[in-house]
Amino acid sequence: MAEHLASIFGTEKDRVNCPFYFKIGACRHGDRCSRLHNRPTISPTLLLSNMYQRPDSITPGLDPQGQAIDPQKIQEHFEDFYEDIFEELSKFGEIETLNICDNLADHMVGNVYVQFKEEDQAAAALHALQGRFYSGRPIIADFSPVTDFREATCRQFEEDSCNRGGYCNFMHVKQIGRELRRKLFGRYRRFQGHRSRSRSRSRSRSPRVRGHRDNGDYHGKGRRSGDRLGKYDASGGGGDRHGRYDGNGGRRRHGSSRRARSPVREGSEERRARIEQWNREKEEKHE
Repeated sequence: MAEHLASIFGTEKDRVNCPFYFKIGACRHGDRCSRLHNRPTISPTLLLSNMYQRPDSITPGLDPQGQAIDPQKIQEHFEDFYEDIFEELSKFGEIETLNICDNLADHMVGNVYVQFKEEDQAAAALHALQGRFYSGRPIIADFSPVTDFREATCRQFEEDSCNRGGYCNFMHVKQIGRELRRKLFGRYRRFQGHRSRSRSRSRSRSPRVRGHRDNGDYHGKGRRSGDRLGKYDASGGGGDRHGRYDGNGGRRRHGSSRRARSPVREGSEERRARIEQWNREKEEKHE
């Protein structure tokens, strides 16, 4: 019986746990859902709910006054937002994935999913975002169960064949241009290549020198001294280059440059098994 429940966990056959919350971290029924939403206590992925506000949010392709908006302007607006969010969140660690939904349904519109390389980086970012605002609106952030975006995204949308449009229940991920992607994510590839070359050159040196060289951590030493987070949170209402960030305190330091790496990322089957174990432990406590 236990094996059967584990095999159907997070699927449509599971009558206890919500499959949509498990796959995309959001459910159209919200707290009224008849199935359980197993909210993770730790995850490498954060969900910033309804954070991105499209310039044509009322009527697609039209501004609030009903005037047509150039699609290029809409894309530029989106990429400005994407870069702004990426630069802010990358202060806490290496970002593996940053996806922003182009869906229109209330539970998914403007959702921002950021997946860090390490769980402790996501925890530090979540702590820093508490009580923060963006463009005058509070940031609603939480850990997300989504670790495999292949199961969360709509394949028909990627092939331009989704007949549900913006109200599809799977992610319609809005894409950025190749140049911006190379600019933002290319930094990690450059760093990895540089570190590999450094280690290769250091092999001929003494163990003490090699150990010292390998201790250099990108996210500890690589941050710019003029960190913008302090400006975002200034009590005088200072903002970033778009004038949109504000908060209630100065910069906090999170973690250290020398940190233990998290275990290997779990796949969907492992996460299902872990949550199934949580459910059994909860039932045993209530017996």
